[in-house]
Amino acid sequence: MTYKAYIDNIQAKTGKTPEDFRKLAKEKGLSEYGELLKWLKSDQGLGHGHATAIILYIRNPELGKRKIAEDAKKEKSKTKVARKTTVRETRKKK
Repeated sequence: MTYKAYIDNIQAKTGKTPEDFRKLAKEKGLSEYGELLKWLKSDQGLGHGHATAIILYIRNPELGKRKIAEDAKKEKSKTKVARKTTVRETRKKK
């Protein structure tokens, strides 16, 4: 599962973006890994892996944004390859 997929699943489940979680953590004064993990799991209902994905974003938003962008680019590339394959297969059948 890609980092972007984790983030997409979290947003679908909670309705919150990584930036929302970052702001909430800052308001609560949370910055240490352990306290962030406990808060995300107990108060926000995230599992360990999803909480860890959000912690990465909270502690290093630029890295999180970069990983999301890289994953989106890879997804787009895979979609193009899949479309080309489908077109080739359709042409062979004719």
